[in-house]
Amino acid sequence: MNKCMFIGRLVRDPDVRYAQTGNESMCVARFTLAVDRRTTKNEADFISCVAFGKNGEFIEKHLKKGVKIGLVGRLQTGSYTNKEGRKVYTTDVVVEETTFCEKKADGSAEGSSEAPQEEGFMNIPDNIDDEVPFT
Repeated sequence: MNKCMFIGRLVRDPDVRYAQTGNESMCVARFTLAVDRRTTKNEADFISCVAFGKNGEFIEKHLKKGVKIGLVGRLQTGSYTNKEGRKVYTTDVVVEETTFCEKKADGSAEGSSEAPQEEGFMNIPDNIDDEVPFT
């Protein structure tokens, strides 16, 4: 069985393109997810992810840099020859499901936008781009 699950934050806004498949175009969204390691140091793994079709359209519409999500997918390996003629090997997670792990701030509460909500989730601050340590 090829199944994996991750919880992490998007390192940057997704790169979304549309590929022509016959008479239709299909959405392809690529992004990198920073997943914390279970160590005492602040370490993370950076997971390359790709979503196709409706999953890609959802990611294009709702996800941006810094958003914390959970995802379920499968590992897919591949290779290609780069411009210099070298073979490059790739490993991506093909996204099958996504889940939000935080609620977006609705702006009704002034002051701290990181107050816990009823479900125990933390609001996403409006100025998240200034606070996320990823470039």
